[in-house]
Amino acid sequence: MDNAEPIDSKPARVPDSALRFIGFLSFFDRYGTAPMLLILAASTALSLAEAVELVAFYALFYAVGQPIWGLLSDRFGRLTVLRCALVGAILGALASVLFASYLPLLVARSFTGLMFGALYPTLLTLLGDTRQGIERARGLSDLQIYSSLGTTLATLAAGLLATYLDWRVVFLLPAVGSVAALFSLRQLQEAPRGRSGTNFRAALRPMNLALYAIVFVEGALLMGLLTYVVPALQQSGVSVGLSGVLGCAFALGVILGARLMRRLVTRFTRTWLIGIGAAALSVGFLPSAFAPSPISYTLTAFALGAANAIMHSSMQGWATDIAPEARATTVSLFVFSLFLGASAATYLTADLAEQSQYAQIFAYGLWLSLILAVVATTTHRLWRKRNPA
Repeated sequence: MDNAEPIDSKPARVPDSALRFIGFLSFFDRYGTAPMLLILAASTALSLAEAVELVAFYALFYAVGQPIWGLLSDRFGRLTVLRCALVGAILGALASVLFASYLPLLVARSFTGLMFGALYPTLLTLLGDTRQGIERARGLSDLQIYSSLGTTLATLAAGLLATYLDWRVVFLLPAVGSVAALFSLRQLQEAPRGRSGTNFRAALRPMNLALYAIVFVEGALLMGLLTYVVPALQQSGVSVGLSGVLGCAFALGVILGARLMRRLVTRFTRTWLIGIGAAALSVGFLPSAFAPSPISYTLTAFALGAANAIMHSSMQGWATDIAPEARATTVSLFVFSLFLGASAATYLTADLAEQSQYAQIFAYGLWLSLILAVVATTTHRLWRKRNPA
């Protein structure tokens, strides 16, 4: 008789404080370089184009590493991957501080992106392993809040730190944070692993593929088009400093939306929550598509944040439920699809942005978000009928 333990027998419950801090840390590092690109180029031998490539390669390795981390997490354990990634993040951040020439710094930032890319999907997987129902939904909302705070603080503080202290400080702080994160995990033990290993086929079922396609479009709208809010504000006459502050309406939308989500999860099913979030997304694009102005762009940023907190956290919950036997692999492919969609949207709309046709870009977002609302809610309802709780 086979007495092997299940793959996720008695998974370790990571404290909420550690989950929130690591979520904050991962997004602070991811969004910390872009606000100081001009200063980085002026303070080193890098051209502005080369400085931009640091961000592009970081994002590329952040996304490409997702499926790999998922496979490793299902094979060797969540905490093992989390700790290894944090150690790698420390090494990558320290290398980023030590080098100032283009090629070594490009390699350092690419490696750092690969390491930090493991953190958020592993946190989602841990929430899926150790929380159920409303508790899981609230944990996902909290993770949204703290990751948004990391994005906001990086956006507001990275440029100031680089200007008044040194650009290296922005890369050094995540290294210090990673040390603190490792310390917070010191007493946790990895759950026993069964002999069945990674069930990669379970992560590629037709319904999983449908989920990845949906989140690809969601990433294009939530993250890809968000890129144009601040440039649109600047093109409409808002100063560089004020446009950055107004762009942080996205973070305010995430925080308030996540607080609202804690109430909504007790009253609505996930299918309804996906629909509510998609409706907020459509409403958010409406003013910028038909009445472009600094106010409408700010409202769009806020609505994108609220949709992120309501719709995307619901999508994350779906990703953690859809294939429990391959949860880490599924979540990693989910996150990979999200970032791939964001990159595709930015690439496909680059010519319109070059011509400052931001209203047209947001109009495309409006029509696509309406289609997304129908497809996402219909697909989730179909999946729920086939897989009743």
